[in-house]
Amino acid sequence: MLKVIIVGTGNVSYHLQNAFSQSKSVDVIDVLPGRSDFSRLFSKKNPDYKFIDEADVFIIAVSDDAIKTVSGQFKNIPKLIVHTSGSVSINAIPNEVRQGVFYPLQTFSKERQVDFKTIPICIEAKELNDLELLKALARAISDKVYEMDSKQRKALHLAAVFVNNFTNHLYQIGNEICQENNVSFDLLKPLITETASKIETLDPIDVQTGPAKRHDRNTIEHHLAQLNVQKQREIYALLTQSIKETHEEKL
Repeated sequence: MLKVIIVGTGNVSYHLQNAFSQSKSVDVIDVLPGRSDFSRLFSKKNPDYKFIDEADVFIIAVSDDAIKTVSGQFKNIPKLIVHTSGSVSINAIPNEVRQGVFYPLQTFSKERQVDFKTIPICIEAKELNDLELLKALARAISDKVYEMDSKQRKALHLAAVFVNNFTNHLYQIGNEICQENNVSFDLLKPLITETASKIETLDPIDVQTGPAKRHDRNTIEHHLAQLNVQKQREIYALLTQSIKETHEEKL
């Protein structure tokens, strides 16, 4: 049985707790607030010290800019210390401890449950034994476990920002346009679903459609004229130009 302590109480922590609770091979023995006074918690004078000392892995699930500060309090803890960030190097964990990364590649909200078995978990460790430990931990909750270094993980996170965060922002803009014109955004949902489904079997470049790919200048000009918000026009124009140039290169 792998014993885990999670540091942090945000979205990632919440979903990791749920996933581990369904595994027979992982026991989350404590969840600590990211702002804890760890020097006090790990003092041998603390009656819970022995309980905390039993942990095999400490998972730091805090915001990216807090990882270095929080993990810095673990310098005297001879355990495997990992963070859950896609964009932060393994070296944010102090050299004095066993360093690792346990990055679940998914968007998390407490209001929505996820199937962890389908979520890629990207792991990294400095020592082979620690890598094997993280493999066992990841496989306890996911069928998709990948070893990668910090450079690869950062590139993956950058790609994730484009396909998730930026795409969701475009959904927001589309929703605003619908609301301004008294049209239900629900009408677009089958289109969104089909667009996402296509890339399960095809490359994104091969399924591109729309006026930019067709070089349909009249439609593009009409769309730009319809947009009342300057920032929306800029986004439309930039994406249109990028699509046109991409498919000109392909031809």
